[in-house]
Amino acid sequence: MKFDYDVIVVGAGHAGCEAAHAAARLGVATLLITLDMHNIAQMSCNPAIGGIAKGQIVREIDALGGMMGIVADRTAIQFRMLNRSKGPAMWSPRSQSDRTKYSMMWREILETTPNLNIWQGNANELIVEDGKVVGVRTMEGAEFHASTVVLTNGTFLNGLMHIGRTMVEGGRVAEPAVHGLTEQLKSLGFRADRMKTGTPVRIDGRSVKWNLTTPQAGDDDNHKFSFLPDVKRELKQRECFITYTSEATHEILRAGLPDSPLYNGQIQSIGPRYCPSIETKIVTFADKTEHQLFLEPEGETTVEFYLNGFSSSLPMNIQIEALHTIPALADVQIYRPGYAIEYDFFDPTQLKHTLETRLISGLYFAGQINGTTGYEEAAGQGLVAGVNAALRVKGGEEFTLGRDEAYIGVLIDDLVTKGVDEPYRMFTSRAEFRILLRQDDADMRLTPRGYEIGLATEDRYDLMVVKRDWRDRFIDFARQLTVRPAELNELLESVGSSPLSQGVKLIDLIARPQLNIALIAGALPAVAEFIMEIPDGRREEILEAAEILIKYSGYIEREKANAAKLHRLEDVKIPSTLDFESIKAISTEGRQKLMRHRPATIGQASRIPGISPSDVNILLLMMNR
Repeated sequence: MKFDYDVIVVGAGHAGCEAAHAAARLGVATLLITLDMHNIAQMSCNPAIGGIAKGQIVREIDALGGMMGIVADRTAIQFRMLNRSKGPAMWSPRSQSDRTKYSMMWREILETTPNLNIWQGNANELIVEDGKVVGVRTMEGAEFHASTVVLTNGTFLNGLMHIGRTMVEGGRVAEPAVHGLTEQLKSLGFRADRMKTGTPVRIDGRSVKWNLTTPQAGDDDNHKFSFLPDVKRELKQRECFITYTSEATHEILRAGLPDSPLYNGQIQSIGPRYCPSIETKIVTFADKTEHQLFLEPEGETTVEFYLNGFSSSLPMNIQIEALHTIPALADVQIYRPGYAIEYDFFDPTQLKHTLETRLISGLYFAGQINGTTGYEEAAGQGLVAGVNAALRVKGGEEFTLGRDEAYIGVLIDDLVTKGVDEPYRMFTSRAEFRILLRQDDADMRLTPRGYEIGLATEDRYDLMVVKRDWRDRFIDFARQLTVRPAELNELLESVGSSPLSQGVKLIDLIARPQLNIALIAGALPAVAEFIMEIPDGRREEILEAAEILIKYSGYIEREKANAAKLHRLEDVKIPSTLDFESIKAISTEGRQKLMRHRPATIGQASRIPGISPSDVNILLLMMNR
């Protein structure tokens, strides 16, 4: 049988769900193909969303009109704003989710999204005609035609799981691998390689000695992922718990290294440096006598716990024996051991910034197929790929995000321009304009973009305008209100801030590190009265946005100036037909890298590893700049 659609999305992980939802929301007939409808948006590893830099991506997805933030908030069982002791550019939201309810809520969203159908099957072949994708076939014999296809295959392409010397084919536990797609794409000229990731043991909480752990509670304030005020945390909130390995633990793990797939040659692929397995930790940090572990609940009511920090592919008996050396886990029972998984990915320098492949027109890649790791990185790519697949069908302009606009823009530019030599994870340090890419103002940056393309609703856009107007009204009020010494000196002395000798503007007081708006409002009735005029339910969010702009205005203006300089290079386009090989004034390495990456702008060219400043200057001369 043959079926016709506009956009086909293969894979219903975090990338596929955002891609399918975005494409359908833009009004095109969309099909989502998944191996198992019961595992839509499955949290294959940790049941958590966000974290350092990742939380910013989730807020950006929400600001654009995506769904990850909404689902994460409504299924959260713990929420924390990380890095509060640092500046706001480093603040990153993170939540523990109920794993089952997260998946169920995504399925409900997809099943009720207009223009979106779901098909359960194993899509293992692309239909390509004259250099353009026109559809997919499934192993079960179904054939689907479409103008564009988005591949979001996660860890399923020739997936192979390892527990000690035991190897099992699969994309994750109890789910089959996908064969055929990698081989077909390689025959079409794509470059592919293998990556490795892993996941820890799952623990029965009834067997844990909780009195020997340290509880870690979540935050109880206004923070969340979604900018929509009616989206709230609905579930019972739970604690996480901290415990530690010991030298006894490490001795058992070391004894098991000859049977570790990571050290006996069984695994040859590239693993994540920043999220190492427990066996890698004891080898790399041999001088450490303990490593911190987090027991994190898998749901609102379940007794299943995820042991964060104990990712492993060691034999099952070694994992259990090592766990029993930890006092809190001396009698622990497990649901399943940790395992490593190898899978295929494709060199992301073969993509455009829209995530369309250069080799096959209408074909898009998003998520781990591009060499990334993490639900958030996958979802951000999925949204961009789904939007562009739909816009291509509709004849609209391509949608891309700049490095000064979003962490999603940094992520995609890094992938397309630099490629990957290990699973790519987002960090705040990757963004040169991170003071502009704060979690608090993702709606200001991106909701207008989402509204322009039709993904963000008018209601969402109006909420952003109201927030912006009240934020700016408060800043104007702070610029105009003069505060006298007698009104505030008592408070200033109590917090260790210099007392006033004459009247100053409120805005100068808010800029002081010892003070904040809430403290000042408690001492100045005029400020408290103004604050009460701000819409209830959004008051804390608006005041936080205003306070950050006031306290960090100098840094923000400086980064805006630097971003403007970057745009000068981004605005200089390079013709797609330019023959870099013929430019002998550019170094041999430079010509080879330019031919391989085919940058669209001078700015992109300047970020390619191996392209020197002199190479960039020659290109500028050729563009009459």
